[in-house]
Amino acid sequence: MADLWFHPEAQAEYEDALTWYHARSRQAAERFEAEAERVLTLVASNPGLFPRYDDEHRFAMLRRFPYSVVYRVLADGLHVMAVAHSRRKPGYWHGRV
Repeated sequence: MADLWFHPEAQAEYEDALTWYHARSRQAAERFEAEAERVLTLVASNPGLFPRYDDEHRFAMLRRFPYSVVYRVLADGLHVMAVAHSRRKPGYWHGRV
């Protein structure tokens, strides 16, 4: 299983989404957290399973939540570049290094 590294802004996006769901329903927040964990485990186990976003990035969609995990496969592991809401401008995270 590959190591996962979160870009600080991707980590903030995840935490903001979790906070948003928690403010509405503890159960919704728990389901969001479980689904994100499920997807991240799949990504770490088999990074090539998910479709390409572009030449450098892949993405995995969360079920029942309007988010996707955008990541890069690098020599030292997987770098999560965004936890992107589907209503945000596509590719807004491209400047992240």
